[in-house]
Amino acid sequence: MKKRTVMAMLLAAVALPAAAQTTGKQPVLVSIKRMSLDTALKAAHAAIEACRKEGVQIAVTVIDRGGAAQVVLRDVLAADLTLKVSQAKAYAALSFVMPTSQIESRFTRPFEPPAVGGIVVSPGGVPIQAGGELVGAIGVSGAPSGQIDERCARAGFDAINEDLELGG
Repeated sequence: MKKRTVMAMLLAAVALPAAAQTTGKQPVLVSIKRMSLDTALKAAHAAIEACRKEGVQIAVTVIDRGGAAQVVLRDVLAADLTLKVSQAKAYAALSFVMPTSQIESRFTRPFEPPAVGGIVVSPGGVPIQAGGELVGAIGVSGAPSGQIDERCARAGFDAINEDLELGG
């Protein structure tokens, strides 16, 4: 009899968490993955170096999952405005969870891209994911075209992607 009671208690202990998952209950605390400063800095430096190879000086912003700037760098000759634009591109990529070059194409007439303060819907922003989980985004501004901005942002992401997948 005691063995059955103990066994029933063990089964209940195992079944309760599984039942909580299927009934829509959520845990009290949620763990959120975050990039280290070194990882974000590595991405930003790689983006700047990629644009320098194209003969362009840019600003780059790497934001965390919450949208806060984690790393902001501006090359010597990049205009001050590129700082705000790079952050707005990163924020748009984070918000839509897609490269900003793909956002504008989602809107067809009579709809226009969103006019929401704090986002820029033009190429140059790339979301950053680790193990399928969104951890931030990178935005680049200052090149003569959005396509170059986005290539540089992608170079920043590519520089950390393997580290994220191994550590994610």
